[in-house]
Amino acid sequence: MSEVETTYVPVEKINIRRRPTAEVAVIGNPNSGKSTLFNRLTGLRQTTGNYPGVTVEKHSGVVQLSNSALELIDLPGIYCLGGFSADERVAVDVLLGRIRGTPRPDGLLVVLDATHLYQGLYLLQQLMEMQLPMVVAMTMTDAATANGTDISIEVLQRHLGGINIYPVVATTGRGLDALKEALETIAEAAAPSIPESWPQLSSIADKLHSSTAGSMPRIEVIQALLHPGSTQSDLLVAQLGKGPVDEISNRLFGDEPPQACEARHRYRWVHGVLQEAQHQAPMIEQFSARSFRWMNRPWPATVLFFVVMALVFQAVFSWAAPLMEGIDLGASLLAEKVALVLPEGAISSFITDGVIAGVGSVLVFLPQILILFLFIIVLEDSGFLARAAFLMDRTMRSVGLSGQSVIPMLSSFACAVPAIMATRVIPDRRDRIATILAAPFMTCSARLPIYALLIAAFVPNQSIGWFNLQGLVLLGLYLLGIVGGLTTAWIMKRSALRGPKPQFALALPEFRWPNLQTVLIKLMERARVFLKRAGTVIFVVAIIVWGLAYFPRSSEIRLNLDAAIEQARASHTAGELEHKLTSLRNEAAADQLAQSYLGRAGRFIEPVFIPLGWDWRVSAAVIAGFPAREVVVAVMGTIYAVGEDAEESSLAGKLRSASWPDGRPIFTVPMVLGLLLFYAWCLQCVATIATIRRETNSWRWPIFAWTYMTVIGYVGALLIYQLGSMA
Repeated sequence: MSEVETTYVPVEKINIRRRPTAEVAVIGNPNSGKSTLFNRLTGLRQTTGNYPGVTVEKHSGVVQLSNSALELIDLPGIYCLGGFSADERVAVDVLLGRIRGTPRPDGLLVVLDATHLYQGLYLLQQLMEMQLPMVVAMTMTDAATANGTDISIEVLQRHLGGINIYPVVATTGRGLDALKEALETIAEAAAPSIPESWPQLSSIADKLHSSTAGSMPRIEVIQALLHPGSTQSDLLVAQLGKGPVDEISNRLFGDEPPQACEARHRYRWVHGVLQEAQHQAPMIEQFSARSFRWMNRPWPATVLFFVVMALVFQAVFSWAAPLMEGIDLGASLLAEKVALVLPEGAISSFITDGVIAGVGSVLVFLPQILILFLFIIVLEDSGFLARAAFLMDRTMRSVGLSGQSVIPMLSSFACAVPAIMATRVIPDRRDRIATILAAPFMTCSARLPIYALLIAAFVPNQSIGWFNLQGLVLLGLYLLGIVGGLTTAWIMKRSALRGPKPQFALALPEFRWPNLQTVLIKLMERARVFLKRAGTVIFVVAIIVWGLAYFPRSSEIRLNLDAAIEQARASHTAGELEHKLTSLRNEAAADQLAQSYLGRAGRFIEPVFIPLGWDWRVSAAVIAGFPAREVVVAVMGTIYAVGEDAEESSLAGKLRSASWPDGRPIFTVPMVLGLLLFYAWCLQCVATIATIRRETNSWRWPIFAWTYMTVIGYVGALLIYQLGSMA
């Protein structure tokens, strides 16, 4: 019997995908490198969902260790356990186990920013009060060293009761091996001892925890004392009585607000620790540091902000053009291939005009969305957007908002859906709703095809000084949207959303190079969210519009078309025949559309829009555009008998020649200007309405937004047309 040679492979070399054995929350201050570290540890093994009952997304991923695996939950950044914005409140609720269906984490991976230890140690104290196993990762150590900051890890660990701190550089991966070894045993590790920053609070919390027979966790007792009027405070009063709780609060805080008293005690401890553990070495200021300090000044920062924004929008509208044309061409070629294979009829039209055109109408805008998101992610990770928000704070305060509303509004120039989702960082609900109502006014990419069509058709292509008139009109439409959004916020903040002036405190992060892996992961996630939440809705709407425009079919129109084709073949030469047949088919398509459900709806609604100078065809296109603006140009192309293969210029020519029965032109300058204003201000996007409903958890605000924007769009178009026609 021959011997069998056996090869032994070390266990650590085998690529085993283990199931997570514990759940660890990744928590730290905003801009501390927390998400970069999370992406480094989990790679592409990530999932995104929503916490039950809230709109905040849940980012989780699996980190594969040598002998086990952990599920990491990337929580939104917080400065303390107070929790003001929607993101912060959810982060705190997850840590304290308050969200139904989401268990309290088994341990914590706390991220400290070495360049901002003052804020990080404040939060770390509060987290240690939870008495959960934890591992502390100190990020930005390379930036701290470059700034001449010397941090004694041993001194910090001593003041933190011996808890281990692991210096890492998340962008390069330095120090991750030691951090992973620590995470290996986090579930079995003992809870850290509580730092003696406020011994009186710790002693009272221990006693009250015992007095409630353990029914209220110790950390919940502390939160109840620090936040009178909260649910936890009511539970404590119910168990101990209002008198004893008030007596304890007076002994702890006196006349001082509880959270201010807590901050005084904790920051005093932090100051003492950093005096011993952190030393700033004298060093010659480098050119890059001087440049960054210069860019933080008001005037240079303002100029840089507008230069960067100009670069962003130039890239969005120029770099995306070839990709958009390629996607559009690909969709057209696919539709032609399918049309050649399938017999003419409802099935062929459904696949080519409904399915393929529906998907194409979504994908064609994806390059613009991704380019804008790429810039936003890079600017955010580099620390620039935080400075932009701070810089624009004074301007936003004039309309009742703060600098935190700037980033969502900038995102609206690509799409209002992710912009509305980005308002979660705004703490005050009134300010958040005001920003949500203002965001849809910004000129999103879906408006561009309509603007381009009408401007090219009716605005002369001539120069005014150094500027092109068509470009100035397009710029005016962008400014019109900004004015509409800011005016809406100003009105709402002085009426239905009246409240105290927003407070905006921001710790400016250091300028740093973004991590490529983190940027790509975030970009892929944004693309997935856009396609799932916006693309599916627009796709369904395109199918519905196709059905309304296709049915019912008139057999009489079909018979007349067949007869006209036979007559044309008998009376036209070969050179003229193709052009004549195309014209006949386009006219028949327009007749079919006129008697379809969409055409009938246009004729029914025509009296409402006649004061604006619109006939039934424009009215039908507007009705089709209420669910999604992207379909308006295609609907106009069919209505005006241009056909599917026509170029935009031929559609513009048809619009210029369109007339009323008495021969008067429909598309006059006042009518076109009114139509442009209507599209600038009217809310025509089902995805946006659905997102407002989801983010506000009510139908009240989306209904109000749709009604308000439709009314002011209608009134504005009415005034422009009537006054312009009188001149």
